[in-house]
Amino acid sequence: MFDNLVESNPKNRKMGGMFGSGMWSVVVHGIVIYGAIMATAKVREVVEAQRMDTTLIFINQNNEPEPEPEPEPQLASLTPPPKGFQTVIAITEIPTEIPPVNLNERFDPRDYTGVGQEGGIASGIVGGTGDVPTDLQAVFVEALVDEPPIRLSSPPLNYPPLLRDAGIEGSVVYEVVIGIDGHPEPESLRLISSSNKAFERPARDLILGSVFRPGRMRGQPVRVLVRQPIGFQILRR
Repeated sequence: MFDNLVESNPKNRKMGGMFGSGMWSVVVHGIVIYGAIMATAKVREVVEAQRMDTTLIFINQNNEPEPEPEPEPQLASLTPPPKGFQTVIAITEIPTEIPPVNLNERFDPRDYTGVGQEGGIASGIVGGTGDVPTDLQAVFVEALVDEPPIRLSSPPLNYPPLLRDAGIEGSVVYEVVIGIDGHPEPESLRLISSSNKAFERPARDLILGSVFRPGRMRGQPVRVLVRQPIGFQILRR
């Protein structure tokens, strides 16, 4: 009877053996794959850590010392200008419009520190008595120069006949740079305001034909930007 029971289930026993060996194979392969994944991740972490800890070091093979800054050039002259400061002249009339900004004008704040001899400059010499040099290409604002330009002579003003006969009066305002020779620079002429288009050309001709005493800074002529109003009025008797 025992033999019959054993022989009656040969198919189930064969399937149980196959199932057991298959499971072990899957488990073993899973462990191997998991170990390979973990090892790969560990190697990647080590490489990233080494990459972050890497520092580039540049070695100077020439062993040349760094160049020292060049000293500030000093003025060489038998009569050098004094070492000191310059002063700003306060304006007497408050402007009603924003003045134009001159990008060519040079300004050294060391010349206005109030330390040293008045009228000197930062690059001057202690005890110097010479003139303060100025840049002939720089343009100064009229309110900041020691002596502003003054008109000495002008051509006659050409009043437009049609406007004069009609009794029309007006004014034109131009800005212009007066050179160191006292003559206006035509390329710098700029119209500021005009009451009538017909007045602009006669006012332009009068300004460009005028002769000025040039503006001066510390006794030297300089280029100065001035504003010239020209009025057109009819003289009534």
